[in-house]
Amino acid sequence: MTSGGRDAVFDTEVGLLGIRLQQGVLVELSFLAAGVAPREPASPQAARVVAAIRRYFETPRAAVEVDFRLQGTAFQRRVWEALRTIPAGTTITYGALAARLGSGARAVGNACRRNPLPIVVPCHRVVASRGPGGFAGRRDGRLLEVKRRLLQLEGIETTA
Repeated sequence: MTSGGRDAVFDTEVGLLGIRLQQGVLVELSFLAAGVAPREPASPQAARVVAAIRRYFETPRAAVEVDFRLQGTAFQRRVWEALRTIPAGTTITYGALAARLGSGARAVGNACRRNPLPIVVPCHRVVASRGPGGFAGRRDGRLLEVKRRLLQLEGIETTA
């Protein structure tokens, strides 16, 4: 498989990640299937993003500090901004975040599902009242395992 026009594809503790930049600013981070060809960063900006994400895996309680742009609805951007305020090593339930935003848990979950910058905008820190909940629109499988692994890296054990 090819790298699909991504500015870099690199391996991490949770598998292959791909990034896309627009005008030197991160706009997409994707969890990729095995078999996608790695790609060295296509620019100095892409190299800085890769280095910042690698630092997160070395020091999971540190925020990923990169220049990024979020494209979505006003509500989605509001949720994504709230996600950036959740400290590493902590979680909040979909319901509690929804209450904080004056919204519903399902709407918050939908905004999390559409997050174009997981890890940078840490939607993995939002969990269900009983267990980890979903991740990237999945309630099981590889992506839910990625969520569990990200939480474990930050010192949070999940059940169910």
